[in-house]
Amino acid sequence: MKATRILQTLIVLLALTAVAMAGSIPAGTFVTVRTYSTLKSGTNHSGEGWSGTLVNDLVVNGNQTIAHAGDPVKGVISYAKDSGRLHNPGILSLRLTSVNGISVTSSTRSFKGKGHTTSNATKIGGGAGAGALIGALAGGGKGALIGAGAGAAAGTGLALATGKQQVTVPAESVLSFKIISSH
Repeated sequence: MKATRILQTLIVLLALTAVAMAGSIPAGTFVTVRTYSTLKSGTNHSGEGWSGTLVNDLVVNGNQTIAHAGDPVKGVISYAKDSGRLHNPGILSLRLTSVNGISVTSSTRSFKGKGHTTSNATKIGGGAGAGALIGALAGGGKGALIGAGAGAAAGTGLALATGKQQVTVPAESVLSFKIISSH
């Protein structure tokens, strides 16, 4: 009778251990996901959630499948910064928070919009050059100087009007994250 009770206790402990191990993802595991929706630095905000699916089966310990391709994943936008008009491109940072219902802490994937420098220099410099040419044709050397200033101002206005360099992570993007811990 005592041996039966000990055997039952061992079976329960083994079952609980198996359930606990099935509900965790080892640190260092890489998880590849596909996003459902488009995420943008100009419209999304820090703290907002996002979701997607697993791209591949998640196999740990060599042969234990914890989750299958297509299973749900959830994440959070850990940082979102809107782009400035003349400098500071948009930034978007993403983390995973759960894989198939298992809570996780993951590495962060950060994305940055294109820099403003080349685009702004082209607009402002092009405006100055065009203004100088028109001014030189209309009024000689003094006209070229006045035209260059006016053209640079027009180019700066164009850069201000069109200058936002947001970052966009399109829907269906495939991203990989490294699991730091699961709970």
